[in-house]
Amino acid sequence: MTTSTDLSNRLHEVFINGTWIANTNYTQQLTDINIVQANCKLPQLNTIALITYHINYYVAGLIQILQGGKLTISDTYSWAMPPINTEAEWQLLLTTLTTNAAKFVNLVAQLPNNILLQPFTEPQYGTYLRNIEGVLEHSYYHLGQVVLIKKLVIENLKKV
Repeated sequence: MTTSTDLSNRLHEVFINGTWIANTNYTQQLTDINIVQANCKLPQLNTIALITYHINYYVAGLIQILQGGKLTISDTYSWAMPPINTEAEWQLLLTTLTTNAAKFVNLVAQLPNNILLQPFTEPQYGTYLRNIEGVLEHSYYHLGQVVLIKKLVIENLKKV
């Protein structure tokens, strides 16, 4: 198995259908969330919708680069989610994340291994490998938040 294939499999696990590391994934956690739950704001915590937007922002940005485009994403805008007010808007965000995750998984699988150690757009950003592994770590970090926030939101909404 190549490193690219291994990375692709790990990305597939966190986003689409895996349970090895966290015993869950984004698809499993987000599928049964509705707009009220997604937008439920608990003190000092991000909403599930905002975390979903944030993760998708980075995945979409990396897709652009893997397809030969330029680095245009910035931490400054990664939390700048437009309001999501309807169930349709929430479902569109979920579909977008799922579609982007699948595309990202496929693009990573196609990377020649020699690319992984090359600079990622510019040397100061490290290598492709470092950035792909960073997306994995970042995604698991926020998946943990989604799991915990989801439990708190469900409990909180039961009281209302």
